[in-house]
Amino acid sequence: MANPIDFYFDYSSPYGYFAAMKIDGLAARHGRSVNWKPILLGAVFNVTGGKPLPSLPLKGDYAKRDMARSARFLGIPFKYPSTFPISSQAPARAFYWVNERDPALARNLAKALYQAYFVADRDISSPETTADVAATLGLSRDEVLAATNDPAVKDRLRNEVDAAIKLGVFGSPYIVIDGEPFWGVDRFDQIERWLGTGPF
Repeated sequence: MANPIDFYFDYSSPYGYFAAMKIDGLAARHGRSVNWKPILLGAVFNVTGGKPLPSLPLKGDYAKRDMARSARFLGIPFKYPSTFPISSQAPARAFYWVNERDPALARNLAKALYQAYFVADRDISSPETTADVAATLGLSRDEVLAATNDPAVKDRLRNEVDAAIKLGVFGSPYIVIDGEPFWGVDRFDQIERWLGTGPF
């Protein structure tokens, strides 16, 4: 079987959300699986000097318009959150804890957390909210809540973020196929062609 696709994303990224809703279907069409890898854009921005889109003059206003338009284009429900951006440590930690036990369930949790934030406008930066969302999937709320504060889980996320930065990951979504990086959900047409016919 072909190598898995590595999918890096931040839970505070609307474009990461859009990619999360599409990436597994795209990969399956080409006989690939996907390694989901939440990261923290705050740590990435410390290296790149980047800032959250809404804080940028001119570009921030455009981005808000583009987010809504992109959601309509992709057929994905979207509501600009009342608090944006947010810290994504709690949902990322919860993901890695669940992923060690059940990767398929972890992907479902990732999507549910994204929808809680970008559709239901719930603040998933809160460990309690993250645990509440996890509970809707049959996970133990108390166990997930404990995991978000577990030193070993914190270390796992920190190591994953460090490894991503070392690899060159600088945004969300960031997709790597056989060593070839693609940044942004607007690169999905290129990804589709790359997977279908090979490098170009």
